[in-house]
Amino acid sequence: MSSDYKTIEASPVSPALGAEISGVDIAAGIGDEQFAELRQAYVDYGVIFLRDQDITPDQHIEFARRWGDINVNRFFQPVATHPMIAEVRKEADQKANIGSSWHTDHSYDQIPAMGSILYAREVPSVGGDTLFASMYAAYDALSDGLKKMLSTMNAVHSSRHAFGEGAYVDTDLDDLGGRLGNTGAATQDAIHPVIIRHPLSGRPALYVNGDFTVRFDDWTQAESQPLLDYLYAHATQNEFTCRFHWRRGSVAIWDNRATHHCALNDYHGERRLMHRITIDGVALEPAAAA
Repeated sequence: MSSDYKTIEASPVSPALGAEISGVDIAAGIGDEQFAELRQAYVDYGVIFLRDQDITPDQHIEFARRWGDINVNRFFQPVATHPMIAEVRKEADQKANIGSSWHTDHSYDQIPAMGSILYAREVPSVGGDTLFASMYAAYDALSDGLKKMLSTMNAVHSSRHAFGEGAYVDTDLDDLGGRLGNTGAATQDAIHPVIIRHPLSGRPALYVNGDFTVRFDDWTQAESQPLLDYLYAHATQNEFTCRFHWRRGSVAIWDNRATHHCALNDYHGERRLMHRITIDGVALEPAAAA
């Protein structure tokens, strides 16, 4: 990891991934040198956190555009005045939260998202933390035999079962009302390498997740599920994770190709409102091609 930052300070939050970054004020503007260091910290740590940011939706969008083109989510309720921003919201009287299982965003797209920029506008008095897990660490800890086998494999990802017509059969639709929808748009299917070569760091990373991976390519779902379940459990072991406690004005910027994340649902009776912008990525290549 880089240690020669000049305009920012990075404080790691766990041995596996994540760092809190100080010295950055988004609203005041970020120069090219500082932005280059911020981007390098993102590559170095997989997820970075900024505290005490007071930004408007317009400033959130302007900052996001520094990272790349904005990918407007098809299924989340957008902010009414700023449709490029998705609401990640849970009202005090709602029971289900969004993102409560380990996943990486948009893996069902042919060209998956690079990452997301999540801004805390309203947080509960206690709880509502987000967990992150390093897919570099998950790959590194696999046996040589399993690395070799997985490096030749692809996996099928889909939005259909997660956001499609039948996705909410067992869920209280009233509880999700106004938060998730547009089920007719859930038509995305994609095939990606199981072990990717990260497009920025060049490192190999595990790329399957419980929300959107359906099966291995050329395997049946029944054949795939035991190995997928093993990989999901393996990837989210405590030693591969970090935990972020939100405060109002906190920002998390995570890399969807290098991490998984999970939003804890432990704040019933309180409201939590986050604004999320997702950034377009590039097509993924297998690590074996490196």
